[in-house]
Amino acid sequence: MLAFLGLSARLRKVLSVIKASLRLIVAILALQLISPQNPDCHQGHHKAIDATGTKVPLGDPFILLWNGKYYAYGTGVNSDQGIAVFVSDDLLTWQGPVGATNGLALDKADVWADRWFWAPEVYHVNGKFYMYYTADEHICVATSASSLGPFKQDVQEPMTAGEKSIDASPFIDDDGRAYFFFVKFNDGNNIWGAELQSDLLHIKPDTMRKAMNVSQDWETVKGRVNEGPSVFKHNGTYYMTYSANDYQSQSYGVGYATAKHPLSTWTKYADNPILQKPSGLVGTGHSALFTDKEGKLRIVFHAHNGTTAVQPRNMYIGTVVFTNGNGKEVMGIDKTYITPVLAAPRQQEAPRRKKTGARGVEVETGRALSELRRAERLVGDPKLEDETFQAISAEYW
Repeated sequence: MLAFLGLSARLRKVLSVIKASLRLIVAILALQLISPQNPDCHQGHHKAIDATGTKVPLGDPFILLWNGKYYAYGTGVNSDQGIAVFVSDDLLTWQGPVGATNGLALDKADVWADRWFWAPEVYHVNGKFYMYYTADEHICVATSASSLGPFKQDVQEPMTAGEKSIDASPFIDDDGRAYFFFVKFNDGNNIWGAELQSDLLHIKPDTMRKAMNVSQDWETVKGRVNEGPSVFKHNGTYYMTYSANDYQSQSYGVGYATAKHPLSTWTKYADNPILQKPSGLVGTGHSALFTDKEGKLRIVFHAHNGTTAVQPRNMYIGTVVFTNGNGKEVMGIDKTYITPVLAAPRQQEAPRRKKTGARGVEVETGRALSELRRAERLVGDPKLEDETFQAISAEYW
């Protein structure tokens, strides 16, 4: 009887080890599923704790919120090779570049042109991702099944083959009709609009018209530039943010205009700019609008690397606010802003053993479950208990 009790005690000890190991496995798997390193996980709101303090080096930035993750695209990281993408859960810390091709979401081998890949914007429409961007001073569009790419062109050509243009930005209205805004090089840089065809790949030429050009005093510090359009709709009114002055000027800034229809007359806000030299920054511009996870309207923009150097330009994020001014809504940008940083590179983990000891190293899930069920069935049979104890001890001790 004492021997029987001793075997039962030992076997129960083994059972407790296996159960503890299984709990460890469940915890490990749960951590792996929510890890920011898992590109297919779009749940959760995690902040990296080991940020490098290095700013995200993107000019002309654009942020896409897709399935709970933020994706940032822009100019500057290998921009002669293609377009990079960074990813974040909280807008504060970013991993990357993490594109499908050596960090690039778009690689020049897959599209028209071989230089000057600038100012991308990415949209998810009808199960497909569309990237609108500039290549060799021509506006282009490429598609992908993933926000990380690879973005490719089935027909490698620009959208406006006969004329140079930059800064492509689409807008899809409530009725599903798609519009398209971009910059032409006539009388300096000025903004034009048009309607897109239903495939979202081609412009309807007969709808093309000028939206705006340089017309306010603050826009004439350096060059004749209206560029970087971004259109959204708020309370029935269409808003377009745009940038003015040469991007190398510390007076580069953001203004806005309103219209009753995307292709009607755009009226600039009289007290522009709404963003220019905010605290500690110069050369702020080429913005884009997006809505964050909490439903707050945000604006992403770049600024110079400092007061003595333009490059590399870095990404910043602000908040759009609306106030009442003489019975009309006035758009503004909150004075506070986020300075995104790159997360510290994660150290590669050492290979894990398939066997565990009693002190809790990983076990092989399927085998542990099998042994657990077998041992539970044998409790009470002294002979079989002793055999099972010896076998399991050799495997897991």
